[in-house]
Amino acid sequence: GVELYHAGEVTLQSGIVLPNTSIAYKEYGSRKNPTIVYPSWFTGFVSDCEWLIGKGRALDPARYHIVVVCPLGNGQSSSPSNTPAPFDKARFPHVSLYDNVLLQQELVCGHLGVKQVDLVTGWSMGAQQTFAWGALFPDLVKRIAPFAGSAKTSPHNFVFLEGVRSALEADAAYRNGDYDEVPATGLRAVGRVYAGWGLTQAFYRQEEWQQLDFKSLEDFLVDFWETFFLQRDANNLLTMLRTWQTADISANPVYNGNFIEALAGIQARSLVMSPENDLYFPKEDNAREVLGMPNARHVVIPGVYGHFAGGGLAPADVDFIDQNLKALLDEPHV
Repeated sequence: GVELYHAGEVTLQSGIVLPNTSIAYKEYGSRKNPTIVYPSWFTGFVSDCEWLIGKGRALDPARYHIVVVCPLGNGQSSSPSNTPAPFDKARFPHVSLYDNVLLQQELVCGHLGVKQVDLVTGWSMGAQQTFAWGALFPDLVKRIAPFAGSAKTSPHNFVFLEGVRSALEADAAYRNGDYDEVPATGLRAVGRVYAGWGLTQAFYRQEEWQQLDFKSLEDFLVDFWETFFLQRDANNLLTMLRTWQTADISANPVYNGNFIEALAGIQARSLVMSPENDLYFPKEDNAREVLGMPNARHVVIPGVYGHFAGGGLAPADVDFIDQNLKALLDEPHV
């Protein structure tokens, strides 16, 4: 099951000391096998990542030691919803991409005893963490495969997230994060904002939601999008949103804001996968990043699922990602 690594007192990049910090993770396969690190995504739980893991897949527990690890704020690792005062609810401190990846490396290498990481891979915010692993630990990581995510959050992506944040905070029940009852109206609104960005114009034009067994567009908006966000805590969501908005693999003491240098620092053999029409992380952004990475190639995931091509919804997208991961793992590392 899901386990907790207790990191104790952690000094965050902001300077705030977070006591009793814990990181949620789950291991699949024997530690004797080569290790794959798989960070989860925005609001994603461990179980939300399991569609990519299984017998015969690239992430096969019979062949690899796979560690799914959750960033702070996801609701399983230390988060506003499970942290006591004075850091409860909206008082939970800002967490950076750097904070998350340093803790993950401490877990994987310090606690689990891993000496080398064969692959780091992840979707969306998990992809951002993947880029950061490559930049921060070039001697440790052999390969990276971020999909549907960037090494630095773009201004347009930041603006999209402002819409998500505002939709939630506009609910009077949110009470500046000091709520006792769930701000359901705000969470439902977040779901509807997300629905227009997570999937493409073509997805809706072709009524692809029918392939997911929804009876109507409204059924899809309620039972898929609203239902998903109603299962999440509002303060957790906003904590992770701020981490996403500020994500930049160079925003740390190693690279001091030099993004070009951070990309060049990724020595791992890298495969960057971009959905055809990702409205959060456009393939053009990834193409520019790949140009600055010494051992990287860029592939486009075809289809109409947009950002959610990386979410395990469509069998064709799952197969495309899986086959490309298999090919990467078969290549010699740099």
